[in-house]
Amino acid sequence: MQLSEQEIVRREKLSKLRKLGINPYPAALYPVDATSKSIKDDFEEGKKVVVSGRLMSRRIQGKASFAELQDSEGRIQVYFNRDEICPGDDKMHYNEVYKKLLDIGDIIGIEGELFTTQVGEKTVMVKNFSLLSKALRPLPLPKVDADGKVFDEFNDPELRYRQRYVDLVVNPSVKETFIKRTKITNSIREFYNDRGYLEVETPILQPIPGGAAARPFLTHHNALNIPLYLRIANELYLKRLIVGGFDGVYEFSKDFRNEGMDRTHNPEFTVMELYVAYKDYNWMMETTEQLLEKIALDANGSTKVTVGDNEIEFKAPYARVPILEAIKIHTGHDVAGMDETQLREVAQKLDIEVDETMGVGKLIDEIFGEKCEHHYVQPTFITDYPKEMSPLTKEHRDNPALTERFELMVNGKELANAYSELNDPIDQRERFEEQLKLSEKGDDEAMFIDQDFLRALEYGMPPTSGIGIGIDRLVMLMTNNSSIQEVLFFPQMRPEKKQVELTEEEKIIMDILKPIGEMPLADLKEKAALSGKKWDKSTKNLAKLGLFEVQKTNDGLFASLK
Repeated sequence: MQLSEQEIVRREKLSKLRKLGINPYPAALYPVDATSKSIKDDFEEGKKVVVSGRLMSRRIQGKASFAELQDSEGRIQVYFNRDEICPGDDKMHYNEVYKKLLDIGDIIGIEGELFTTQVGEKTVMVKNFSLLSKALRPLPLPKVDADGKVFDEFNDPELRYRQRYVDLVVNPSVKETFIKRTKITNSIREFYNDRGYLEVETPILQPIPGGAAARPFLTHHNALNIPLYLRIANELYLKRLIVGGFDGVYEFSKDFRNEGMDRTHNPEFTVMELYVAYKDYNWMMETTEQLLEKIALDANGSTKVTVGDNEIEFKAPYARVPILEAIKIHTGHDVAGMDETQLREVAQKLDIEVDETMGVGKLIDEIFGEKCEHHYVQPTFITDYPKEMSPLTKEHRDNPALTERFELMVNGKELANAYSELNDPIDQRERFEEQLKLSEKGDDEAMFIDQDFLRALEYGMPPTSGIGIGIDRLVMLMTNNSSIQEVLFFPQMRPEKKQVELTEEEKIIMDILKPIGEMPLADLKEKAALSGKKWDKSTKNLAKLGLFEVQKTNDGLFASLK
């Protein structure tokens, strides 16, 4: 492992601390009795406190020093005075340990007394301090110049998501996002628990990936010698519990879909699903309005939430628009009753890319997603989906070609999906068989036939309404974040590339190529101005490292970055 100069120095300090008999990673409990927030909220001059946290800044002035300590609730100023810390002749604890062997980022414990500085700053006078954890890497702390300009901020998304532990330390607003996420999930739990619904847990490893149309992750159980799937939804298991006699169940479910990644999709994500017996989708719409109004108030203190350039109003009621009407409004095409061929022709007229594996449901979904979805910024229930789009949904009571389903659109994206649940086992079997035909056509997201779920329905499931709410997208809305990676502690990332140490000659070649990415090989060689031997050695090694390649074209040899 190659260490930076600062990392080498910190390890040397670690060794010196041990030689002084100081354990840089002590095991004993440290008796913290105050936090930065509690000190400020309940400040009392002369009060004795024990606090701990990370050393974030300090200004050493001879025998005195002001510093900042950061704990889980914020920062507090602390004052180190040599004679307070070392009242006797031996000043080593201040002169050596504090001044020379501590670093920014170290976690320390402080026993002290509260006082107010001449400029009115609430401060802890340090009487004694203990090193609780030595930081061997320097924190990437931003710097502010005399004009107030900030430099060296830790704001590169790749680094922030990969090193979230650093991001949380140096960017306080990030921590606020995740605190708010917990408030949101607590608000949902409170809403459902107050209504007597039971929070449950269902399997993540499933023999059949059911409850949604999605491509699953496949694994293998060695002892049973069977394939298993990471769940794409928990719907079918929750419905089994309704069959078993529970009137209302919900679950915060970690789901997994082996699909693309972008600003609103992560292969591992969180969905809250609720199922309540003797209800329908109309009741669920009203209940969802009440829930989101409460969440907005609990998270932000208002039903109005700013999302980008838009102000979203979560106060009920929300607009309700049938999906076929939405398509007619925004495309001018009335697709009601159209077959596959007709829908494919409409999609082509609208310049929507489709393929032969798509059935009626997928085609309508593509048309709505491409041409309509983005128009619905304020919360809107898109209702009454065609039967082909909704294999788990009860047939519409007024139109057998449709189903009693809604999706809640907010800020141009789907936030929730809900049904009057299909509880006719014969109809359900037929719907599953239609999905099987789609699978045979090549649709790798079509549903499997879950024979055990059909058996459960044959024992009788009461009329039920269910909903799934995407928690990650909900948190994005409530925290004004446009990327799902901002609301996941540890989003999925590509494998981290190993840092490669290049020679000076290799750096010259890379520095010439980086701004343009590609250039004639002869021009690159001329600009690099290396001897033949160094040129050959450098280009061969860069190619071996996978950073550089030469391609033969009609115009000659070209060098490019890989």
